[in-house]
Amino acid sequence: MPSQSTINIFEPAVLIDPYDAYRELRGGPALHYVPEMNVHVATRYEVIREIIRDTKTFSSEYAAFFDRLRAAGIASASPAVRSELEHLEKQIIPPVPTMLTLDEPGHTRYRSLVSALFTAKETRKSEAAVRAVVDETIVSLGNRDSVEFVESFAAPIPLKVIGQRLGIPEDDVPLFNRGATAAASGLRLTPLTGDQMIERAKTAVDLQGLLVRLIEERRSTPTEDMISILANSKLEDENRYLEHGETLSILGQFLVAGHETTTSAFGWAMLLLCKNPEIEDQIASNPKLLDTFVEEALRLEAPVQGLPRLVTKDTQIEDYALKAGDIVFLRYGSANRDERKFDDADSCDLHRKKAGAHFAFGGGVHACIGAPLSRQELTLGWSALLQHGKNFRLSEGRPEPEAEMSFILRNLPALHIDFELR
Repeated sequence: MPSQSTINIFEPAVLIDPYDAYRELRGGPALHYVPEMNVHVATRYEVIREIIRDTKTFSSEYAAFFDRLRAAGIASASPAVRSELEHLEKQIIPPVPTMLTLDEPGHTRYRSLVSALFTAKETRKSEAAVRAVVDETIVSLGNRDSVEFVESFAAPIPLKVIGQRLGIPEDDVPLFNRGATAAASGLRLTPLTGDQMIERAKTAVDLQGLLVRLIEERRSTPTEDMISILANSKLEDENRYLEHGETLSILGQFLVAGHETTTSAFGWAMLLLCKNPEIEDQIASNPKLLDTFVEEALRLEAPVQGLPRLVTKDTQIEDYALKAGDIVFLRYGSANRDERKFDDADSCDLHRKKAGAHFAFGGGVHACIGAPLSRQELTLGWSALLQHGKNFRLSEGRPEPEAEMSFILRNLPALHIDFELR
């Protein structure tokens, strides 16, 4: 029998604040079985690295696992809501497994179509455009010295940057923003009313309609953006253009990875700064420490807390046995605080060596393709923030900030702060 613990890391309270549970589980066997979810959880850094590297035994083709979770969520709705959701789903072009939920060689087959947009060279070329978005957002803060940080800064920057990268026309930006936000919200566990479920589904239909229209327009009249590249790319081995389901799958992954994770990283970094004011002083005395601050914030609060893998054959990790068909859930958020890998792992150390050796962007062949762009947004954003204000602190009289429940993401929905203008 697999090893079990009284800890269920998928309980709401643990999802909101998982780090004590992670610490306890890291002290046990290589993996931990959660019968409520029928998954095996990996929490140690070296175990997760081993699994990531063995892509033949631990497959990324786990889409069926999320399909079951989604079906369970729909089943909990009333008959009238289920009927409306089924009607809306018929209007959706089913996504095709492409990058995130596909193994080699298929994964690289799709990833290579857009990888050139996210090289270090291309990221450097985009710096002026990202800086302009950051500066525009700073200006929008005006002379306010008290803001809700997520809504006013953390969310607008990544949304605008990914919208520009995709090539979303100005008139379509409001719909795009709603759709991108709704796409990410589908990975959370916050209970929704029937009306909210229907509204989210309608937004998904509208967003897909927008993207299909743009794909078809850019195929005949391409511009310099990601939608144009995908609309006019061919799979060489089949000598054909991508089908809409394939293109929409790739774009859908960028909608979440391109804004939600960076938004979360901004928010958690601000909370870290507010609770540790000495960080601000250290960066002020040595601006080169800003890069390490960004990496430490990513490590301590990984925007993607974990992803599953499908076991393809009977195997074992250390003395823990797994069978073909099992699901292993990798908890990157735990690995990033593994005391075996990182000294004083729960603390922000601006002098940490190899600060980027974390799993905030995953790892291996499925490491986040947009990581260089996200790091650029975070670094430029924080540089501008620290020039704009000082003495950042939590607003008094507000509830303690906490994460929103999610198996996958670690999202900070709101963060009220005060500061002094420079």
